[in-house]
Amino acid sequence: MKRGDKKSQLTFTVKETTELLPFLMNAMHGISRNRAKALLVNRLVLVDNIITTNALTSLHPGQTVQLDRSKQKMAFHSNDLGVVYEDPYLLVIDKRAGLLSMSNNTRQQTVQNVLNNYLEKGGSRCTSHLVHRLDRDTSGLMIYAKDTKTQRTLIEEWQQLVTDRRYVALVSGEMQQNKGTIRSWLTEDKRFITHSSPVDNGGKYAVTHYNVLRKGNGYTLVELELETGRKNQIRVHLSDMGHPIVGDIKYGSNDESLRRLGLHAYILAFRHPVNGKYLRFETPVPDSFEKALKEA
Repeated sequence: MKRGDKKSQLTFTVKETTELLPFLMNAMHGISRNRAKALLVNRLVLVDNIITTNALTSLHPGQTVQLDRSKQKMAFHSNDLGVVYEDPYLLVIDKRAGLLSMSNNTRQQTVQNVLNNYLEKGGSRCTSHLVHRLDRDTSGLMIYAKDTKTQRTLIEEWQQLVTDRRYVALVSGEMQQNKGTIRSWLTEDKRFITHSSPVDNGGKYAVTHYNVLRKGNGYTLVELELETGRKNQIRVHLSDMGHPIVGDIKYGSNDESLRRLGLHAYILAFRHPVNGKYLRFETPVPDSFEKALKEA
């Protein structure tokens, strides 16, 4: 491990494959786990010159890890979302349920407002640009571009760049089949309600793969992978199976015990649209989902 010469920055060279959190603890002469996490949360750690906050980031021989101790670096603080990755071109964020992705001409707080405020206070001339949406009541990982060129590339080449995108849902009832695929054609009516048909009715073809993770207490925690990305696809397909998402009153649930929609975007992996680097992010299953499975 090689230390940098600048007083405001320490630089270490990775010698063997590991994860970022244990690397930091070892590189900083055995600092505590909590202190190492604080460095990440406060956005003081860079991997190959890119700010990185994910403790599970994989490191490989030859990479550099930098600790920026400059007091001028602004920490990101928000109760609405967390920034899990940032570089000059894009941000990956983890949003809470109940927060809009972007403005709908109301005065409500949005992810875009929070990010633009952060970028402005940090002295950046960039603004955030929406790449893909999550429903207001869905939590989890999203990408925002910092310029329109990166945004356009991500949108136009989404199918080629995104290699893994998975959700977890807490659904009513304990599923009998542990794995399978749901296929149907989806159409939206004038009330913005999506309807599903097992035969081609002129709608959009939708495919969802599911894998049961855990069952208990009359609920199932299921992982979902989208082969197609249609509006309300997951919600409608789970309703088709007779296992609506908890809190999804619109599509058949009468269970509001979570006080939110039981859907979370927890894995997102893609090739960087500018440098081609493979990036993978994972967020924990919400505590409220786990608690519902265990409560008697």
